[in-house]
Amino acid sequence: MQHGPAVRRRKLGAELRALRTSAGLTSGEAARLVGWHQSKVSRIETGTSGVKPADVRLLLDAYGVTDSQLRELLLVLAESDDGGGRHHWWHAYRGVLPPTYRDFISLESQATAMRTLETTVVPGLLQTPEYARAVTKAAVEGLSEDRLDTLVEVRLARQDVLRGDPPLELSAVLDEAVLRREVGGPGVMARQLERLVEAARLPQVRLQVLPFAAGAHIGVTGPFVIFSFSITSDLNVVVLDHLTSSLYLERKEDLQAYTEAFNALQIHALSPEDSLDFIAGTAAGA
Repeated sequence: MQHGPAVRRRKLGAELRALRTSAGLTSGEAARLVGWHQSKVSRIETGTSGVKPADVRLLLDAYGVTDSQLRELLLVLAESDDGGGRHHWWHAYRGVLPPTYRDFISLESQATAMRTLETTVVPGLLQTPEYARAVTKAAVEGLSEDRLDTLVEVRLARQDVLRGDPPLELSAVLDEAVLRREVGGPGVMARQLERLVEAARLPQVRLQVLPFAAGAHIGVTGPFVIFSFSITSDLNVVVLDHLTSSLYLERKEDLQAYTEAFNALQIHALSPEDSLDFIAGTAAGA
């Protein structure tokens, strides 16, 4: 269990080491190709030191890596801020967003699929502007209106991943409490429930409700997110949010445990079709 940047460095280093090995190079040979000392390559591969995006490019060129999707993902893991593309929009908010939040957004923007259990609030990718504003204001006390506006703007910008080509595949299990908790007042909540109904009909979204009637379940320990990547499963990661930070779990046994937990939650939850009816019924009675 580590903080995001440390996990990212280790994952990036492991991937670069695998690419070097596939290219048939020793660390010393790789170092000579790019004009470095062998110790620098070793530090990068073990994750003991950070690496600049420009250095990642040098290594990828030396290893003959031409897959543009893989190159872009590894550059994001190096926290590239010079890509200028859609995937790097969050760097414009570096002075506002804490590093752990930027780290989360970068993984979210590059993931193929996202599985999430939410026990208290609607997932950020499915929030309406009014709901996002109410949640943010309640979660972070003393925000100025300008900063609040910016954080809501970021929350809404994140939702572009659901409209990408291809879009992020989102599977969400929502505890019934998420639907019952009145955030922002009756009007805001009614519109949010309508938004959930709309989202549940999207082909890239699988939404399930875990009703109170299901009783105690494995998710009572708290919400979590699992990010999956099509390029390599070695980059898959579980994210746990805390009040002041986020923790990232990347060991295979942790990933397996949370994947099995999510699968169990899906079994105990209502089907997507019944969940849609449940949300629509809740909205009608709101």
